[in-house]
Amino acid sequence: MIGWRTFPLASGLLALATAIAMALAGANPWLVLAVLVLWLGSLWLAVPEPEIAAPKVDAAEASRDAVRETIEALGGPVLLLDQARIVMANGAARAALGSHIVGQDARIALRHPDAMRLLDMEDGASVSIPGFTGGRSLWQLVRRRIDADRWLIELTDRTSESDVGRAHTDFVANASHELRTPLAAIIGYVETLEDGGPAVDAAASKRFLGIIEREAKRMLSLVEDLMTLSHVEAEKHDRPSEDIDLGRLAARVVGEVSSLRGKERVELGDCLADVRIAGDAGQLEQLLRNLIDNALKYGAPDQPVRVGLHDAERGRVVLSIVDKGPGIAAEHLPHLTRRFYRTDPGRSRASGGTGLGLAIVKHIVERHGGQLDIASEVGEGTSVSVTLPRRTDEPE
Repeated sequence: MIGWRTFPLASGLLALATAIAMALAGANPWLVLAVLVLWLGSLWLAVPEPEIAAPKVDAAEASRDAVRETIEALGGPVLLLDQARIVMANGAARAALGSHIVGQDARIALRHPDAMRLLDMEDGASVSIPGFTGGRSLWQLVRRRIDADRWLIELTDRTSESDVGRAHTDFVANASHELRTPLAAIIGYVETLEDGGPAVDAAASKRFLGIIEREAKRMLSLVEDLMTLSHVEAEKHDRPSEDIDLGRLAARVVGEVSSLRGKERVELGDCLADVRIAGDAGQLEQLLRNLIDNALKYGAPDQPVRVGLHDAERGRVVLSIVDKGPGIAAEHLPHLTRRFYRTDPGRSRASGGTGLGLAIVKHIVERHGGQLDIASEVGEGTSVSVTLPRRTDEPE
């Protein structure tokens, strides 16, 4: 069969023969040249175009790349196993367990006996492993079948959930203990009064009733602080927006506290005027009262408690409460804002403390986008500083 390139080649040969004949016959040279150009063009058209080979595609490699991209995009840690060997691990899994696990036998890479047991369990089986990545961590591992040889292992970090549950359990236990102590005292003295007898005269009855009143007020304070703490924690992500003059608020609270009998030693030191912040007036007043109350309880009884307000860097202000008491040992400082934490439990309960004051202060400071710092030196006293951002916009 004659192809489409056969015609240009035949025409070219005919043109060449014609040009030679015309040249021999003495024809016009330009006409001969034109015929020769026609011949050269026919040769170019007759040359076949090179064929471009299609790229070879490795189906297996393409499949592996697709699986790798899919696993890498997953947010949680995922391992891909071929029989017992880890052939792929996404970024989250490498961050949790280390990049070296890829290519290892899963029994060596995962190490934990419960993780090894999971490798022989059915599709969808799961295990929870305390301390899987060290410390108090808690991880859940789930095994998923892909085909006869390949498996996925999903890893979920349950540490934060476990910490929340543990904190809730500890909180309930501590609150129950704190409530049980005054309640037991109240019940005991009430039963004694009910039984009567010669030992319970008018003076004893009056003393017992005083104890009952004191313990009841202690329970009331504890319940109120628990409710306050719950309320503040519920609002901690809701930034307050009320326009507050912090200097005026501090001056008012110090004036009210220092006018009370036994609290005359609270003094207002250097205090900036017209310090505007976005805040919650009720919570800021409670913060001040809690810190002043702590300074009065644990400071030296013959030394003043000073409240001040001064400028800080980057558009912030510092509210400070300083006492000249016996101070706090360094090992206690990191734990002071924990619920029910006391450096001296007996002294704290005797003074009416609930162990929740600084926990409430911490949450109020966090809600206002501030920072709480406690510095103390044994024998020198304690300084509590609350750094808060100034208001950046004009009040409406």
